[in-house]
Amino acid sequence: MSHTNSRQTRSKSATSPSSTDRRGRVTNRFNKTKSPHQGAEKHKTRKTVSGKPRAKDPIIVLFNKPFDVLCQFTDEQGRQTLKDYIPIPDVYAAGRLDRDSEGLLLLTNDGKLQSKITEPKKKTFKTYWAQVEGEPNEADIDKLRHGVELKDGMTLPAKVMIMTQPDVWPRTPPIRERKGIPTTWLEIQICEGRNRQVRRMTANIGFPTLRLIRYKIGQWSLNDLQSGEFQRIDMPNIQV
Repeated sequence: MSHTNSRQTRSKSATSPSSTDRRGRVTNRFNKTKSPHQGAEKHKTRKTVSGKPRAKDPIIVLFNKPFDVLCQFTDEQGRQTLKDYIPIPDVYAAGRLDRDSEGLLLLTNDGKLQSKITEPKKKTFKTYWAQVEGEPNEADIDKLRHGVELKDGMTLPAKVMIMTQPDVWPRTPPIRERKGIPTTWLEIQICEGRNRQVRRMTANIGFPTLRLIRYKIGQWSLNDLQSGEFQRIDMPNIQV
């Protein structure tokens, strides 16, 4: 997918990418200052239809979704939604991220691009950073690498490794830690999109997820995007 970048963020962001140390563990640095909310104009939500509408000027928006924010633009109960953070009209989410999860959410105004990103047959890998309760060993992790049995069937093999604690933004509210029980960060890559899949996978092997951050979807990643920030990328040469 070829594209031309047109960086437009809510606030100035750094440009340092993530890196991998000699042991293959992923490290990444983030500015820990959370961006303040900004008002957003009224949005018109759309659903992809069978015709997969094309946009005259296709764009993709990378958004670092904070904890407790809904992946929609309206909510009758007054909870925080995308409209509290993204003042771009006529974009809609390409996929979803649970309210209690954080990290990368992709939005676009182009139906064909949305379809390409979310199409299950494409097997697009998504990378998650999961903070789990306890200290899983290689034998525990190996179960995820081979697939585990969930209520809706076996999962496909996942790519999993223990990682150093990432230098990420503080979560509000913070996770609930139990005294005397350590936590571990795992990098988990999956190409499925089942409901709450990563949480169910780690619980299956006895290590419940306390905090979950999606770092990457296919070629798109958070890099140094702060919680609550977005980056707009113009896609004039998109090929679907």
